[in-house]
Amino acid sequence: MKIAIVEDDINMRKSLEIAMGDFKEFEVKTFKNAKDALKGLDDSFDLVITDINMPGMDGIELVKELGGRYEVIIMTGNATLSKAIESIHLGVKDFLLKPFDIDALIEAIKREDKILKVKKAAPKKRSAKGAFLGTSDALTKVLNIADKAAKTDASILLLGESGVGKEVFATYIHKNSPRAKKPFIAINMAAIPENLIESELFGFEKGAFTDATEAKAGQFELANGGTLFLDEIGEMPYAVQAKLLRALQEKEVRRLGSSKSIKIDIRIISATNADLTQKIADGEFREDLYYRLNTIPLNIPPLHERKDEILQIAQAVCRENCEKYGFEQKVFSNEAKSELLEYKWPGNIRELISVVERSVILSETDEIQKEELFLDVRK
Repeated sequence: MKIAIVEDDINMRKSLEIAMGDFKEFEVKTFKNAKDALKGLDDSFDLVITDINMPGMDGIELVKELGGRYEVIIMTGNATLSKAIESIHLGVKDFLLKPFDIDALIEAIKREDKILKVKKAAPKKRSAKGAFLGTSDALTKVLNIADKAAKTDASILLLGESGVGKEVFATYIHKNSPRAKKPFIAINMAAIPENLIESELFGFEKGAFTDATEAKAGQFELANGGTLFLDEIGEMPYAVQAKLLRALQEKEVRRLGSSKSIKIDIRIISATNADLTQKIADGEFREDLYYRLNTIPLNIPPLHERKDEILQIAQAVCRENCEKYGFEQKVFSNEAKSELLEYKWPGNIRELISVVERSVILSETDEIQKEELFLDVRK
């Protein structure tokens, strides 16, 4: 078991290192503060033992930065009920009050070791953590509906502002559905020229039009058995909407230039940031298609309504980009964190990811400052 000890008191740090050296089953590495720990920790560690009261970043902030990647034991000489409760909410199961016997610490480590062994032995479960960089109460409510919907074949309409993660949701629903081993195909209606949408969706036979030199299957056929995700569905031309409705009702498609129908078995997930009810009123979207697509609506809240996720996502993206670019692990200053939380994020998660990547690249030190987010020019 590889253990990290984070303790600013040099005497305490050395005492723990010496005492635990007697236990050959433990490999111990010490750090004098939280920032050094964040730089030195990697996937080889199993457990972090940290003091709470340390200069700079304290133990609670360190636990937040670690984001549940390791089991944690908290130790402190100034235990308070509020700190204990906060650490428990962060998933910490052991809280040791200094001074403590080395035996008490070893018992706590053994408890954590048992927990790790159970986790490693348990079958991997698909969860929001595999698809989402952060979770909040607002997101969890939508995920609960998505989990129920995933088990069915009902059509799902994902609603929300641009950048909130609609395709991530669609992928999550597919992977947690009985169709998970079948194809997942995503099409952005706004990205396909209007005159090509029909052939892209339904395919065509050789000679169906001037450039049709060979037959081609459409996305409906390619997604057969799986899930077809129609992003920006509000941009679909009105004439094509009737053919989409027929395909959904009849569960069959017909290639351009063919008189033969092909049976299909697919699940439709569609998404839009447009007001489809207004488009219906304006005669731009078919009402019957809307009801066919909208069996289960999922309204994904914008990022400014999911404040609990902002720092979770920012820290995860920061870690990923430090690894990607070969930088030492960077952290956000308290002022930078406040700036991230106060900003309105009109571009939602997509904008946040972009901002964090830029700040990782341009920051001069291992602590990203408020000014290095460049958010003031966007307010």
